[in-house]
Amino acid sequence: MNIKDLKYLVAIADHSHFGKAAAACFVSQPALSMQIKKLENFLDVQLIERNKSALLTDVGKLITEQARDILCRVDAIKQMARQAKDPFGGELRLGVIPTLGAYLLPHIIPGLSKIFPKLTIYLVEEKTHTLIDKLKNGKLDGALFGLPILEEDFMALPLFAEEILLAVPSNHPFAKRSKIKYSDLENKTLLLLEDGHCLRDQALSLCHSMHASVDTVFQATSLETLRYMIASKTGITLMPKLACKNNEGICYIPFNLPKPVRTIGMIWRPSSAKKILLENMVVHIRKLLGKKQIVKILNTSIICHKNKI
Repeated sequence: MNIKDLKYLVAIADHSHFGKAAAACFVSQPALSMQIKKLENFLDVQLIERNKSALLTDVGKLITEQARDILCRVDAIKQMARQAKDPFGGELRLGVIPTLGAYLLPHIIPGLSKIFPKLTIYLVEEKTHTLIDKLKNGKLDGALFGLPILEEDFMALPLFAEEILLAVPSNHPFAKRSKIKYSDLENKTLLLLEDGHCLRDQALSLCHSMHASVDTVFQATSLETLRYMIASKTGITLMPKLACKNNEGICYIPFNLPKPVRTIGMIWRPSSAKKILLENMVVHIRKLLGKKQIVKILNTSIICHKNKI
């Protein structure tokens, strides 16, 4: 049994198909199949159910989980060696949630590129649960999204608190208001994002606090879709401040105190070889955003995330 065998096993688990797994590993299907068979003979257990697809057996699932952990640790060793030479160089795989990426990244990526000229940043935009899985499996080094999250074994650094505003059509009765109260939304219906967005969960909580209802027929796939719906006078919604653009036909109204906010932070695995880089990056992101004075910078220290951030 060797590292390559474990990579093949994990690839089959990811693709549920020998041919696709072989292509992902850049080997022929017969070669991959032969190595998996050798691994089964070595372990004296059946790992794969072979039919039209390749499904893991119960013991295969358990062994694959261990294989992922081993591969992640092996990758961490390699990264540690590279980081020892230059902790601020190489590659960084950074995840970001869809309700944040397009609105935050233009404010920080140009500055980070100048601060870390030897670093190549690969950005991955996915919903929260997918980012968490990729972090666990070592496919990402860190991720930017809303805190808190109900996950185990991560380190976290809060970055900033972002105000949430009410977005209404320009002809709406609220459009002339300079401020809005929670009580103003009682019995009102709001448009929200679809399930899977952490911002939806927070918006649902706010709707409950406001005694407002949620449109159960329409669920937006993105903030941009919500924006088009508001501009077309279809309804009202909640919008994070970074995403509030000067759109014709839309008015963004701040809430009275206490203002609703969402907290954005950086998280990573405690064992990550990129820990020093990520901590340093957080410091610079805070500085870059502080100059723009769009959000409230949070200089909180590292949170050791066990069971809950």
